[in-house]
Amino acid sequence: MGEDWTASDDAVEAEIQSRRRKRTFVSLNRSPLARKIITFNLLALIVLVAGVLFLNPFRDSLVIQRQAGLVTEAELIADVFEAQLPVARAEDFSEPGNQALEDTLTGLDISADVEVYVFNTSGTVVATTRGNPAKRNVALEALQNDPTGTLITGFLNSVWASISGVLGSTEVVLPNLDGEKEVRSLLDAALAGETTLIDGQDGTGGSIFSVATPIEAGGVPIGVVALTTVAGQIDMLVRAEREQVLQMFVIAILVSIGLSLVLASTIANPLSDLAAAAELGRDKNVRKMSPSRVRIPDLTGRPDEIGRLSGAMRGMVSALYERIDANEQFAADVAHEIKNPLASMRSAVGTMHVAKTVEQRERLLEVIEHDVRRLDRLVSDISNASRLDSELVKEDEEPFDLMKMINNLTEYLGQQAAEKGVEFIKDVPKEPIVIQGLEARLAQVFVNLITNATSFCEDGDAVRVWARRRDNRVLVVVEDTGPGIPDQALNKVFNRFYSERPEQQFGNHSGLGLAISKQIVEAHGGVIWAENIRPTDADLTSEPLGARFVVGLPT
Repeated sequence: MGEDWTASDDAVEAEIQSRRRKRTFVSLNRSPLARKIITFNLLALIVLVAGVLFLNPFRDSLVIQRQAGLVTEAELIADVFEAQLPVARAEDFSEPGNQALEDTLTGLDISADVEVYVFNTSGTVVATTRGNPAKRNVALEALQNDPTGTLITGFLNSVWASISGVLGSTEVVLPNLDGEKEVRSLLDAALAGETTLIDGQDGTGGSIFSVATPIEAGGVPIGVVALTTVAGQIDMLVRAEREQVLQMFVIAILVSIGLSLVLASTIANPLSDLAAAAELGRDKNVRKMSPSRVRIPDLTGRPDEIGRLSGAMRGMVSALYERIDANEQFAADVAHEIKNPLASMRSAVGTMHVAKTVEQRERLLEVIEHDVRRLDRLVSDISNASRLDSELVKEDEEPFDLMKMINNLTEYLGQQAAEKGVEFIKDVPKEPIVIQGLEARLAQVFVNLITNATSFCEDGDAVRVWARRRDNRVLVVVEDTGPGIPDQALNKVFNRFYSERPEQQFGNHSGLGLAISKQIVEAHGGVIWAENIRPTDADLTSEPLGARFVVGLPT
């Protein structure tokens, strides 16, 4: 059950495959999480059983039933003697050894675990069943519980008896007296016309119940019938009931341990695989021994938190390696971009030695100066791009009015466009549109888009900036009437170092502006794309009337 959603062995490290083959239930003992699961499950079960034993509901029920039965039995025997009073004289209770009273007791079906005493008003025993042979009752014998238990339940029963003895008992512990002496303490109340009951423990710890009720003639007590049980009768029944509970407890413990092991395997084993995969990747890369990519086991098929954790870890590792690959590609692109101006400068410097005229040398110096400016611009843009990720994380987003920021930018950038002979058109809502974000970074995006649009325009062209709210988003669009973007380059313009510019503008741009803009917009949860403006959307082969860049930001 713990491995149902685990990926095949081909998708995990060889070390993890070896661990899986060696894994057994016994090996779970080395897992702190597995031990905690088993311990807490057992503690809950032990507390439940201890609570049942401590409350002792079956003993209370048996005691109440036994007390009620004993009182009823005493009153019935007293009624028998009272019914015989018209035949037997009241004086018959005055002297012991009255054969009529003895015959009456002998004729009654009294259980062997009860002793009956008949007292006169002087406290003298005039009749008793003590010493009489016990009568065999087959029907009642069939109802007796089997008091035998098992070795385990007997041990647990003795342990609980010791614990409950330490906790104390609310019952009165009576001295080790015989039945006659125990019931004499009830005579005074019985001769006063009350039925009295007492229970407690004898010196050996056995439970005893005693009851006394008056025998009346004309409403006047002339004797007392007293009954006392054999010590430990209830305790034997309670022990039998307790052993049944303990037997179920032992079975429940075994089942709980088994289920806990299964549960622990479904939790601890997958977590161990995830941790082992991460540790193996870390150790290999730290020691530089056969470094390889970390392969996190695929547990995403599990419909629980472990499946979510596996998916999150796999996504995190994938994102990490994507970032590493991107950094490696960025480094390669930087090296390539820097080599171009360096190669041009090297060639110009080498040619400088053989240049014969002043004009040639001035031309070569212009090339060198242009390449130096290009290198300076490239290094600055590369530095900004490399720091962008960390700076976006460190800076705190705040609410700001996007329309106010665009108005401020277009006021300044519109003047630059006018100086170039480019018409600048602004169409934004007058009411504020407040968004949450980094105002300075988003301003950098729109400066890049507007300056790019202006750079592709010539005298007589136009640049238009407009914005609209759409449901829970705001769209900001920058359009120009320049040459447009080649169709094959629409998806490339946001790549680093990609530049599709006229020949006269070669070297004036690093090709990082749009890549940085896309990174900033996506960090705000937005989107950015480029498209061409055509006379009609139905004819995609028509010459474009310009380029359009669209930025969508959440509000």
